[in-house]
Amino acid sequence: MEEVMSKLEEYQDIYSQLKKRLRWKVLDSRSLMMVASLYVTNKRSFHIDRFMEISDYIKNEVGAFSTLKQEIRFTFAAMLDTRFDDYQSRFHEFLSVYDSLIDAGFSRGPFSYIAAMTMLSDGNKRQGFAGHGMEVYKKMRYQHFFLTGHSDYPFALLLSQRAGDHDALIDRIEGFYHQLNSAGFWKGNDLQSMSHILSLHSEWSQEELVQRCTVLYDTFKQVGIKPKAMFYPQIALLSFVEGDVFLVNQVKNVWEELNSSKAFKWHKDINLMMAVNIIISDKVENNAVMQVSLSTAIETLIQAQQATMIATVAAVSVTTGGGDS
Repeated sequence: MEEVMSKLEEYQDIYSQLKKRLRWKVLDSRSLMMVASLYVTNKRSFHIDRFMEISDYIKNEVGAFSTLKQEIRFTFAAMLDTRFDDYQSRFHEFLSVYDSLIDAGFSRGPFSYIAAMTMLSDGNKRQGFAGHGMEVYKKMRYQHFFLTGHSDYPFALLLSQRAGDHDALIDRIEGFYHQLNSAGFWKGNDLQSMSHILSLHSEWSQEELVQRCTVLYDTFKQVGIKPKAMFYPQIALLSFVEGDVFLVNQVKNVWEELNSSKAFKWHKDINLMMAVNIIISDKVENNAVMQVSLSTAIETLIQAQQATMIATVAAVSVTTGGGDS
């Protein structure tokens, strides 16, 4: 727990630096919370001057009407900084990936940018990724037309890279969705996101994972945290590690620490999401016994969850329907 609290202190320190430097440039402090969390969960040192250098580079390299001219650029600056050393060449590769997604039928905007960064993160050249991603997205939308939207782009891209038949993948997602609903989880977009996350796991059966999630749900209630539907994806993340009271109490301790902070006390829901991500990233970093494949999966899931939260926050500050170039 000592290392977790160290991560928490780092998170608060990075946020304070960002708040001081960007006080008049970022209207929604939640965006800065997201940026700070990226450095902590990716185990990368934060240097405010380098961060600003990357942010300015993004702003200067895109067209006058690009979404990346907006304050969302700070999020992508953090994503580039925490993943790559050569941010300039990677940024232009990122734009190329984004254009490939648009050509494949994805809509312009924050979620397509997030999906592009997801595809860029491991540095591998993936053949046909955009087409495969759109195919999976359309199948998702066919199953849940009113639930599936642009916020599902990152998951569609991640899921499309899994080995196997896409129809079998959709069936697996649907299996989770209905089993979780039967276990007491409410239908809706949050349950769909939860199903997407669980379907990335190949080690345990659907029944085992649903049972883990049910135990975690009940444990949250036992320790005094109301497990709202918006927290379903966090429960799915925790199910990849373990599901005992000790783990949930760790989350609660970090959550309460954040809630007691003057800077974060008005954002209790996001604080819980951050607490889960900090705990999960610590488990991945310090558990030498954990299988490499599972560690990679959890890191990818944290990235996808952060991406969804970041895009949701960023969408508020981006002009709807604005052009991108």
